[in-house]
Amino acid sequence: MSVTFVLNDKSTTLNAPDDKPLLWALREDANLVGTKYGCGIAVCGACTVHVDGVPTRSCVTPCSAIAGKSVTTIEAIGSKSPGGFNAVQKAWIEHQVPQCGYCQSGFIMAATALLEKTPEPTDDEINAAITNLCRCGTYPAMRAAIKKAAQLKKAGA
Repeated sequence: MSVTFVLNDKSTTLNAPDDKPLLWALREDANLVGTKYGCGIAVCGACTVHVDGVPTRSCVTPCSAIAGKSVTTIEAIGSKSPGGFNAVQKAWIEHQVPQCGYCQSGFIMAATALLEKTPEPTDDEINAAITNLCRCGTYPAMRAAIKKAAQLKKAGA
């Protein structure tokens, strides 16, 4: 059993059972460990990746669902940006968002997708789009960082 898809802009074939969660295929078969396991039931968002540009909880997405699609992980999210960080990552650093940092890759993926769709989100739009969970409770810093990232993107950073 194998699945062929585009992974971080590169055509990739992984030998994985069709029902294997994408999260584990990324971590175990592709050796990309930035995507984290949190809850295993698509609630916490630590495992968020982009599938065809849409934030997707990889812990419940079977490998069979990504055949022929494009998957982007945290490892590649800033790879096309100057300095290797996208606007969200730069704002995350500036606002010192993480405490433990475990869930942050999922938040960065969700925030990046939000800003692609909604360049200047309101608080309500941020709340609706960012449904990830953070045990450290850094939500106010994340909201500030998302707004800063929107400014950075608008300025071309």
